[in-house]
Amino acid sequence: MRKKNLRSRQWFDNPKDPEMTALYLERYLNYGLTRKELQSGNPIIGIAQSGSDLSPCNRHFLSLSNRIKDGIRRAGGIPMEFPTHPIQETGKRPTAMLDRNLSYLSLVEVLYGYPIDGVILTTGCDKTTPAALMAAATVNIPAIVLSGGPMLDGVYKGKLAGSGMVVWEARKLLAKGEINYDEFMDMVASSAPSIGHCNTMGTASSMNSVAEALGMSLTGCAVIPAPYKEREQISYETGKRIVSMVHEDLTPSKIMTRKAFENAVIVASAIGGSSNCTTHLSAIAKHMGIKFDLSNWQKLGHEIPLLVNCQPAGEYLMESFYRAGGVPAVMQELIKHKKIHTNIMTVSGKTVGINLKRKIETDNKVIKTFKDCLTEKAGFLVMKSNFFDSAIMKTSVISKDFRERYLSNPKHPNAFVGKAVVFEGPEDYHKNINNKKLNIDENSILIIRGCGPVGYPGAAEVVNMQPPAHLLKKGINALPTLGDGRQSGTSESPSILHVSPESAVGGDLLIVKTGDEMKIDLNKRRVDLLISQSEFKKRRKKKKLPKLENQTPWQEIFRDTVGQLDDGACIKSKGVYLDITNKKGLPRNSH
Repeated sequence: MRKKNLRSRQWFDNPKDPEMTALYLERYLNYGLTRKELQSGNPIIGIAQSGSDLSPCNRHFLSLSNRIKDGIRRAGGIPMEFPTHPIQETGKRPTAMLDRNLSYLSLVEVLYGYPIDGVILTTGCDKTTPAALMAAATVNIPAIVLSGGPMLDGVYKGKLAGSGMVVWEARKLLAKGEINYDEFMDMVASSAPSIGHCNTMGTASSMNSVAEALGMSLTGCAVIPAPYKEREQISYETGKRIVSMVHEDLTPSKIMTRKAFENAVIVASAIGGSSNCTTHLSAIAKHMGIKFDLSNWQKLGHEIPLLVNCQPAGEYLMESFYRAGGVPAVMQELIKHKKIHTNIMTVSGKTVGINLKRKIETDNKVIKTFKDCLTEKAGFLVMKSNFFDSAIMKTSVISKDFRERYLSNPKHPNAFVGKAVVFEGPEDYHKNINNKKLNIDENSILIIRGCGPVGYPGAAEVVNMQPPAHLLKKGINALPTLGDGRQSGTSESPSILHVSPESAVGGDLLIVKTGDEMKIDLNKRRVDLLISQSEFKKRRKKKKLPKLENQTPWQEIFRDTVGQLDDGACIKSKGVYLDITNKKGLPRNSH
């Protein structure tokens, strides 16, 4: 069934306004499209092109777009490719998170203001996925996610070398003097053997898996390795499918329902997903008009077992995860135990349950069952405090050594007291981590501040601080860490992250001093500063906000509009912008 009231007809075939129709139409003919095509009633399909030389993780979309266009044309659509704002995790300073909201804004303007009936969202590197889904939620035209896929498995000296993971390992070896500069470079570079995004269960693989769990990509799309032939094939199928979605008027609001977000939390917990998923999923839900705060991660996800044996919480990398059955195999196991909703719609036009009624060959070394899971409770803890409102802790990466050292006191299990060592941002940390005057020992808690959305700006991935060299040489590879920034999704550090409100906006993290005792209790989900109420009052009176300097106009705009990490770090706007295609109508004419 063909949809008759296409948005694009208001640009290209509106007999009631021949003057404007001619104006819009004529310029789109100058590179070879015909009037017959544009007035055929076939839908215009946008390809939101996230690949560029600045975005190596997504760069292969430059060639994949040919296969996408083949699928669109095969189904009777007309493809129109356009660039999105580049967001490369390993390239953008001060942090790619600064540009997530900028990319979102840009994509909203394109999808709303141009003659597009449906869109393929090309995603891969960390922030490209949430930015695209946030925009799709706001505009609410038919949209489908096409993930670019992870790199092939990296290998260094016969061992798996995973993105990010190899960096943290190499840092420790360099600090201990066991490798030199050139060996450090070679070791880290070994984790990037092909096109694609991170090959660990970092934020890229996690968020693309979340997109599939939300129902926004075709079943099995998320972790097909970028160089595999199946990636080309699903690009073609995605191109075909978006045309049908336009005719069916299958929009994000019909897919990204509250139940879909609940599924996403449960899948993210089961795969050992990145701590960054909490902020991004909250942001997508907010733009969908669904209240979905941090408490849902605690309520829905913490009891879910860790099923995926992939780095950083496990052993393998994404190529093995894909071969073992990928996200569909995980979701099938969750369905067996009645943990996810099966009667909700997906971009296929079918429900989750119908999509997953298929035989999947599963490798149980990589994808576990509930019975032989890696960790029984693998979700996130939502922490409260007497000096902050909320923070999160990823429990699936708590190592045996860390648990024995800090969480195994028989009188106070899962609780410990340590002394704070405070750093004013990553520059201070790198400069002073080996400063003997700080007296950092195994009872220290490393604290970093000034790293939140406003402070950095953008919220930096710097909380996963490694111990000083003298402790590394003693075999102590991790200390408790806490901060108002984030950490890489590829990190195995069980940090307390996303402290909100951040220090830069007056949060009480600002009053913590080196030497303060602090109690962390995972059973009570509490982090408490062990100082008197009178001392709290005294320090709060003396509290001074740090002076912030903007380096670019966008940094100023971002700081003036961004919310906190616990609420998705979204733009705080004067209006509510939900389902704008239907609720706001068409934009005014250009002439």
